[in-house]
Amino acid sequence: MENSTTIDLLPKQTEAWELWEDKETTEVGYGGAAGGGKTRLGWYLAITIAEMYPGSRAAVARKELKTLRITTLAELWIIFRELGYQQETDYTFNAQDNIVKFPNGSEILLLDTANSPQDPEYTRFGSLNLTWAWNEESNETPEKAKSILKTRVGRHNSFVVGGKKVKAKAFWLETFNPNKGHVHRDYYKPWKEGTLPHYRRFVRALPGDNFHLPQEYIENLKRADKTTRERLLLGNFDYDADPNRLMEYDAIIDLRTNTLIPDGDVRGRVVEPERYLINDIARFGGDKIASGEFEGMTLVGLEVNTYQDLETTNKQIKDRTIESKIPMSRVLSDEDGVGGGSVDSLKGSKGFLGGSRPVEIFDTFHGRNIAANYANLRSQCYFKLAEVVNARGMAIKLRYFKSNIEGYTQEKAISDLEEELDAIKKKDDSGQTTKLAVIAKVDIKEALGRSPDLADILMMRMLYELKKKPDAVPNTPSGKVRTTPVVRKNKAL
Repeated sequence: MENSTTIDLLPKQTEAWELWEDKETTEVGYGGAAGGGKTRLGWYLAITIAEMYPGSRAAVARKELKTLRITTLAELWIIFRELGYQQETDYTFNAQDNIVKFPNGSEILLLDTANSPQDPEYTRFGSLNLTWAWNEESNETPEKAKSILKTRVGRHNSFVVGGKKVKAKAFWLETFNPNKGHVHRDYYKPWKEGTLPHYRRFVRALPGDNFHLPQEYIENLKRADKTTRERLLLGNFDYDADPNRLMEYDAIIDLRTNTLIPDGDVRGRVVEPERYLINDIARFGGDKIASGEFEGMTLVGLEVNTYQDLETTNKQIKDRTIESKIPMSRVLSDEDGVGGGSVDSLKGSKGFLGGSRPVEIFDTFHGRNIAANYANLRSQCYFKLAEVVNARGMAIKLRYFKSNIEGYTQEKAISDLEEELDAIKKKDDSGQTTKLAVIAKVDIKEALGRSPDLADILMMRMLYELKKKPDAVPNTPSGKVRTTPVVRKNKAL
């Protein structure tokens, strides 16, 4: 449009707008609750940048293109009407290519970020040259999609305005509701801890910050269930709406501070805890190579490496068993992929095959083993881990931490572990099967942008618990398990 138009911004929107205008901030996360003006902020910026820099290119992305068109794009049409924009005169929309075009040559591309088996590496983003990008509801977007799309920003930023060469700011905007995935890690948690990098900022916008919201909308949020109230009204990132999550968030955080009572013998004397070494060895070297040392149910040591050969990994495992006096029968390695080579080389150690049959469980009523109702061993072990973690039966008390990854600290490793545990969910088969299962590792990897290698260490530790013989029935001869039911006869009165 030729005439300038005044945009009425909320205070929180103004705060975000000023971050776009400053010289240092290149990434902004905005929102953290419902009704904070997220979508309007994004479109106001999109229109302004398109008008300021002729020929600029923006991307507006959301996980599902259909949802983007019927929600986010619908808001743009409302804003255009409010600003007096006329279709075909002030803008055009190509519904087939999903591009909004302006008379000065600027374009806004509408993109989906959903993972596709036909395009797991998001090559569809590879040739994009963008001035800036906005990831709407980025809490829904897979980590990998976000990372790749972000690399396309700043590749088309030199323009001529009024006969002068100018350079537009390479800018990345994310708008989102509370979520425990990458938005929690990248924005909320470092914002809360005061550790955000200088180029990234988080603007927390709650429903109460938007005085345009109808009071009925606020009242409906207040009357919603506790999880919805905490997340969408109060902006609490530590509440999650997914009922399929296995482990309580507070229980995961308590792993750092739990203190377990040592086991004792029949005379009450403390028994030295059994030591275990659990290893998740990277397939093809791409994922992390993680080894965790346990004393009973306490993780006391952690080593995380990457891109090293199997011989080096085997030597590290062998050295650790000698130093910590861990018997080979309590050394367990993931046997999928290259992990099988480690099991073959370390004689006496055990292998873990997540897709194998679950361990049989002891039926105390009938006094015999029966099949366990799990899809596979991995699922069984994760359900067992959830039982232990939620009961505060596991602890993290690291005496040592080692890594060959530059800048990878103990705190970062534990934080990654917490995030991975929080991502473990029950698989919803919608009645297709009665067997309990957890979501596939590939789905977790899509959500986190990495394999849950650290969580898998804790999961595999459960194999030893599942294989323990059931506790002896008290007062039975020689402490043997009673295998026949006891019939008690009442005395005649």
